[in-house]
Amino acid sequence: MLSKEEASAIVAGQHSDPFAFLGMHEDQHGRLLVRTLQPGAERVAVVEVPSGRELTELKKVHPDGLFSGPIPRLRNRFHYLLRVRWDGADIDIEDPYRFPPMLGEMDVWLLAEGTHYRPYERLGAHHKEFEGVQGTHFAVWAPSAKRVSVVGDFNHWDGRRNPMRLRRECGVWEIFLPDVGPGVKYKYEIVGADGQLQALRADPYGFAAELRPATASIVAEPPEIVPGSEVRKAANGLAAPVSIYEVHLGSWRRKPEEGNRFLNWSELERTLIPYVKDLGFTHLELLPVSEHPFDGSWGYQPVGMYAPTARFGSPDGFRRFVARCHEQGIGVLVDWVPAHFPNDPHGLARFDGTHLYEHADPREGLHKDWNTLIYNFGRNEVKNYLIGNALYWIECFGVDGLRVDAVASMLYRDYSREPGEWIPNDQGGRENLEAIAFLKRMNEIVGTERPEAVTAAEESTAFPMVSRPPSMGGLGFHYKWNMGWMHDTLEYIKRDPSHRRFHHDEITFGLVYAFNENFILPISHDEVVHGKGSLLARMPGDRWQKFANLRAYLGFMYAHPGKKLLFMGCEFGQEREWNHDQSLDWHLLEDSLHKGVQTLMRDLNRIYRSYPALYEVDFEPRGFQWIEYNDRDQSVLSFLRKADDGNRFVVAVTNFTPVPRHGYRIGVPKPGWYRELINTDSAFYGGSNLGNPDGGAAAAQVPFHGFAHSLNLTLPPLATIYLEWIS
Repeated sequence: MLSKEEASAIVAGQHSDPFAFLGMHEDQHGRLLVRTLQPGAERVAVVEVPSGRELTELKKVHPDGLFSGPIPRLRNRFHYLLRVRWDGADIDIEDPYRFPPMLGEMDVWLLAEGTHYRPYERLGAHHKEFEGVQGTHFAVWAPSAKRVSVVGDFNHWDGRRNPMRLRRECGVWEIFLPDVGPGVKYKYEIVGADGQLQALRADPYGFAAELRPATASIVAEPPEIVPGSEVRKAANGLAAPVSIYEVHLGSWRRKPEEGNRFLNWSELERTLIPYVKDLGFTHLELLPVSEHPFDGSWGYQPVGMYAPTARFGSPDGFRRFVARCHEQGIGVLVDWVPAHFPNDPHGLARFDGTHLYEHADPREGLHKDWNTLIYNFGRNEVKNYLIGNALYWIECFGVDGLRVDAVASMLYRDYSREPGEWIPNDQGGRENLEAIAFLKRMNEIVGTERPEAVTAAEESTAFPMVSRPPSMGGLGFHYKWNMGWMHDTLEYIKRDPSHRRFHHDEITFGLVYAFNENFILPISHDEVVHGKGSLLARMPGDRWQKFANLRAYLGFMYAHPGKKLLFMGCEFGQEREWNHDQSLDWHLLEDSLHKGVQTLMRDLNRIYRSYPALYEVDFEPRGFQWIEYNDRDQSVLSFLRKADDGNRFVVAVTNFTPVPRHGYRIGVPKPGWYRELINTDSAFYGGSNLGNPDGGAAAAQVPFHGFAHSLNLTLPPLATIYLEWIS
């Protein structure tokens, strides 16, 4: 007998186990019967496959569209269709409730344990053939929900029609929906633990999403895994030249003649990649490309961690873009945001009616600076979600690595919090032990599964061993952004040159700790926003001096130990502060001074990549030697960069004043001729063209700076020069 309570629960979308009620079942006498909910249907019949014969017409047992009836004379289960009449037309459809679970016992066990390295292979929406039927398998983690349904155009966004099956062992809900294929929009309708209907949710594992302001997920298969590459491993390594061009794709270039629209992936292939190659950068770093609802977050408040943003086209377009970069010898890094997520109603916040992905206590779960939520790194499933996502970008799109955002905010429970606003760890300390364990595990897995890929930490504190292996007690990152160097040197360079001698330690202090970590020197997007002005605007003096200071600073940066990172626009002296809603001011390149900075950057990258002394030994003291670091009265620095063999070297000298220095003597290791490799004061770059006669200088047997030989140089004003020893 049909229970009225069960029937009412089904039509109200409140049944705890719809698969136990809907579909084909046996009654207490062993007879087959079929139940289906088809709101608005005029008639439903059961059709035998493959004969197409109608076996029985089901009876409407509830006015809201619940149909039920026995199958006469048949005792064994069989493949059937439902023939449903809507508006006078009959349509044959597969019944989702005739299919068994698709998640295997091993999948369920690994998901429950939180040790499935690639959970996206099982969770999310996967189009496939099951029992000879094409459709999509949906699976989502929501352990405290009372009901989860897939909704979309295919079921009129009606959560009563396709409630899912709960796999209680792991808290995952799943369903196979026949005839739902790629390109279909969908969300999850969730009744929370408290019985309240939640806002419709995008799929945490959705592989594609609608263009904002729309927020639905889109059925799309994750790309095939990109094989690892020894070429990319070498290009990303600690002994390789790494010169990174950081780009916000939404404002690098736009199409003002077409409503100021973004470039798509194909257009970026044709424009950005040749530009980066021409300037000689080794890597692109992209501000987050995960789907995010608000342009003004620049991608740092992602909702679709597994979905490349629709702003620039399809996920396949992004994969092709990365492949084209590699064809041109350019690596691709993407900014990755595991520290926090926004509270948009279609996102992860209180996903199943409980604090599932985030901490419940705002002292642990609320990031006050950004009004975002902090992941609960103590939950295995949350760690699995994020670690799987790290592998996903590397494996499925072939990116060379991840720059991990806001690591400092993850490491400390009291980050940006006043006393009383945070909870100590189990040992009474301020360190976030769960986040530290997560970062170590993420880096271990990435390093093991994809040894060619790298991770870089944006970390601004003195937390030890960020870029040392977990086996040594480190966090396991390959690189760490040197925020201290960035801050100190920018403070120094913005000062009036006549005052720099009083602040000489700002420009030299970075060498005190330069080899404590594997550092990247970052002049990033954060340094050209929020009232800071552009890099050029920070430079003191008249127009000529501003450009000269910028050129000298860039030359100093490229000789300094550490890999290099420069935000877009800095390479040609963007004048106004970066605006994410506008294209860079490319018209400035019609001006010779701006063109000169760009030409200098091209030459700096060429020299940098051509001379191993400038990159091979970035992270050990043996790759660097001061010549003179204490000439504060003249604001001049000089040092050596040495190659791995210890024999090849480059001399770098920077004059941070607008005063030419004639007859400036520095010690050098060997006799012979020292050829000028680069002079940032060259007329080619917009400088005054002051330099050394014959393009260099001969070392004299005059002891100086502790060396047996020395050079007598002319130092241009506000300029950096490099010299190579010939013989």
